[in-house]
Amino acid sequence: MKILVAEDDPNTRKGLQRILEDEGYETLVADNGETALDLFRNGNPDVVCLDVMMPGKDGFAVCRELRRLDERTPILFISAKSEEIDKVLGLELGADDFIVKPFGVKEVVARIRAVTRRCFAQRKAEGGDAGNESFAMGELTVVPSELRVYREGNPTEVSLRDLKILRLLHDNAGKAMSRDRILDDCWGIDYFPNSRALDQHISQLRKRVERDPAKPEIVRTVHGVGYRFEG
Repeated sequence: MKILVAEDDPNTRKGLQRILEDEGYETLVADNGETALDLFRNGNPDVVCLDVMMPGKDGFAVCRELRRLDERTPILFISAKSEEIDKVLGLELGADDFIVKPFGVKEVVARIRAVTRRCFAQRKAEGGDAGNESFAMGELTVVPSELRVYREGNPTEVSLRDLKILRLLHDNAGKAMSRDRILDDCWGIDYFPNSRALDQHISQLRKRVERDPAKPEIVRTVHGVGYRFEG
């Protein structure tokens, strides 16, 4: 899933990009309204994160143009403008949510995940939900369209990155997936994290999906190679 981030402040822009890419989203970034519109036309993002105060076309003007081009792509305003009238205007222009700066990582992640679920639900209603079917890993049920896993009916939220890893292991049950294979498939061939970063992510994933993270049954270590789901 691809997200366009239009934000003129470089620190905020890089921070949002890092948060989203850590979650497993592909990002397109723009530092002004005109560039954002060009990227929207040519990049086909699934979601737009839009700052209000930008040089040239401000976020409200960009939102109007985006809604003229596309009535359905979710738009989230992320702005320091916190007056109620600004929020009302943004929503009246067709935005789906309004996040006020300064914001926390957990807030952004929660709102993006909520929008992602709505995107998946819309695709499912239109018959385009291929690849998001639920699947079982032992006693765990993975529901990609909800960004959740269930154990004994109890839900736990997971990220897009987590889902990519679980899907890869599930589809190759019984086979050891090398670290390079996992990184290529779940991060992308242009991304070069170190092996330690992958191990840290797996450690956090186990806390979400394993009954006992110290004795993993879903994501097992294959020493010297990578990880495996026995099936």
